[in-house]
Amino acid sequence: MKIRFAITLISILLVTAGCQTIQNKTNEVVEKENKKYGLFVGGDVNKMKLELGTPNEDMVNDTGNEVLIYKTKKYGVPCERRFEVNASGTIIAFSSSGCF
Repeated sequence: MKIRFAITLISILLVTAGCQTIQNKTNEVVEKENKKYGLFVGGDVNKMKLELGTPNEDMVNDTGNEVLIYKTKKYGVPCERRFEVNASGTIIAFSSSGCF
């Protein structure tokens, strides 16, 4: 009985440690992503378009700013990057979803 309990406990600990490792690696990748694309904030939209290409979608939000949307897939997981651009062509915000 004690051996079953010990095996179960060890199994739970290994699964928990494995999940934490995956979470840590995902957080590192997301942090790098935000640093890389966050550098565009405050810069010119044309410079960003030269580097990233034409966006998949563009729209105007409630505040009247243009939102450029870049969509990709990695390992079948959709990734969406949004850049908000003001009337003078300056990127004022960046957000991403599903990107790792």
